[in-house]
Amino acid sequence: MITKDNTIGEILEMKKDAPEILMQYEMGCLGCPSATMETLEQACFIHGVDLEEVLAKLNEK
Repeated sequence: MITKDNTIGEILEMKKDAPEILMQYEMGCLGCPSATMETLEQACFIHGVDLEEVLAKLNEK
């Protein structure tokens, strides 16, 4: 299960369709070294995206 405390890097390793999901929320700099070290909560805050919505989408089967 992906949580708000997982880093973007961890999420990319955990879920193979994570890049497509995150791109839907304008999170396009997934390969950036600093972005991969951010938590999902930090990334959502920076991009002005609803954390709970992204979490729900990432945790869909």
